[in-house]
Amino acid sequence: MFDSTVSRSWLAGGALLAAGAVSIADEWSQYRGPDGAGIASEKIATTWPTAGPKRFWRAETTAGFSSLALGDGKAFTVVARSVAGSPAEVCIALDATSGKELWATPTGNAKYQGGGDSGTDDNKGGDGPRSTPAVSGNRVYVYSSDMVLHCLDAATGKPVWKKDIIAEFGGKNLGWKSAMSPRIDGDLVYVAGGGAGQSMLAFNKGSGATAWKTGDEIATHATAVVATIQGVRQVIFLMQSGLVAREARSGKSLWTFPFTWRTCTGCSPIVAGDIVVCSAGYDVGGAACKVVRNSAGFEAKELWRVKGNGAVASLWSTPVLKDGCLYGMISFKRFGNGPLKCVDVQTGAVKWEQPGFGAGQVLLAGNYLVALSDDGEVVLVDPSPSGYKEISRFKAVEGKCWSSPALSQGRLYVRSTKEGACFDLAPGN
Repeated sequence: MFDSTVSRSWLAGGALLAAGAVSIADEWSQYRGPDGAGIASEKIATTWPTAGPKRFWRAETTAGFSSLALGDGKAFTVVARSVAGSPAEVCIALDATSGKELWATPTGNAKYQGGGDSGTDDNKGGDGPRSTPAVSGNRVYVYSSDMVLHCLDAATGKPVWKKDIIAEFGGKNLGWKSAMSPRIDGDLVYVAGGGAGQSMLAFNKGSGATAWKTGDEIATHATAVVATIQGVRQVIFLMQSGLVAREARSGKSLWTFPFTWRTCTGCSPIVAGDIVVCSAGYDVGGAACKVVRNSAGFEAKELWRVKGNGAVASLWSTPVLKDGCLYGMISFKRFGNGPLKCVDVQTGAVKWEQPGFGAGQVLLAGNYLVALSDDGEVVLVDPSPSGYKEISRFKAVEGKCWSSPALSQGRLYVRSTKEGACFDLAPGN
């Protein structure tokens, strides 16, 4: 059942951006960019000095794996700090130009059951918040590890409204706690984690009113994506039963695709036109389905499925799509030396892999891949299925980087468990 009130298709490959897709003016306003695809339409400088691009600022970002989101002239992320003598998750706003901290607002307890302290001996970095804020207009949205959705004033950090998914919607947290980031599309903000009949939720981003609630599926750590497939705008969750698609504005059920859940699933779904790819570790592997539309509605038909921790298994590092291939740090618990891979989206076949990246994240800027390794190196790659083609690299930050890089207005923003930094990637610099 679903309650309804309310209220881009993109075909990666860089060539086709349909109505409603990312424009060059769009900020990197939420996890993996404005549409959650990890793709920026703006061009970047591809010739870097030996020591790396100019650094605008460096700021302390204590503990955690929250990425930076940009909006309202600020960079937002979530850190762990002591507040009144207790460990707390704190959303902070940094001036996007200078890195100066403007405000800090506690959003929950910073107490975890482990999981984030994995890594190489010299790059463990501790545990901390995993969710990335989302920015829209003069509001910031934070989904805490205890599954409380906060709406904050972007200028001051003052609370506007909040929704406790466990207390108000019968939710139950996961082992290692929630890592899901809120996903914004239009007037709505989406999260998962509620109980029976309300496991997937959409809220009006202005008022906090429930727009719709639906489903009995159990949430994972993965963040939802929103895309237009076969002419219909839909939000796609990776739940413990598999992929679950709902009509974005109404919550109406569209299609499902079975995919095994085991221990932890943190990789977001990847949309390539009418193909949707999912991946997980713990011997699950990866799979892809083709979404078709007929007189009965929607159906997801399996294209391929590869089991095990080898070829296409990813813990949380979500690939990007270019010209029919996935590029990303696709590996299971290969911290420090895990490979960057190229995978054919139609078949799941690995075209090539290059070791030495670990469990970091990537973004696509125009025709170039920007990879943030888990030890804080930024690597520029010319993505091609014919082989690995590195252009340049530099050491950007100290600490462990399980967060995603962000690109906005020619500036690259990265963070680790110790520090965040901003670099000049504007063309011509």
